[in-house]
Amino acid sequence: MADETSTPKTESPASSAHSSGPRSGGRPAGGPGGGGPGGRKFFRRKKVCKFCTEKIDAIHYRDVRLLQGFVAERGKIVPRRLTGVCTTHQRRLSVAIKQARNIALLPFAARY
Repeated sequence: MADETSTPKTESPASSAHSSGPRSGGRPAGGPGGGGPGGRKFFRRKKVCKFCTEKIDAIHYRDVRLLQGFVAERGKIVPRRLTGVCTTHQRRLSVAIKQARNIALLPFAARY
């Protein structure tokens, strides 16, 4: 019993990095939103298609101001998962952007 006094165990830094389990790395436990004990739940609002809500059927290549909102500053077309546009409108949007690029209404790439 006298042998079992509380002596602190010392671990080497290399072994302590791997001994904390699979969830080591600075992230809080509980998922992508930090929804651990006492934390807020992460809520992402479902993205709704801008063209469906505003009932825009035709996407024209001449409407440069509209198309620029769907082109990144480097000149890339922004994907659906970021803009929230539905599949059919994303296809029409990409065709209109490509047409506007071909007649020099939109740039192919960003300026340096």
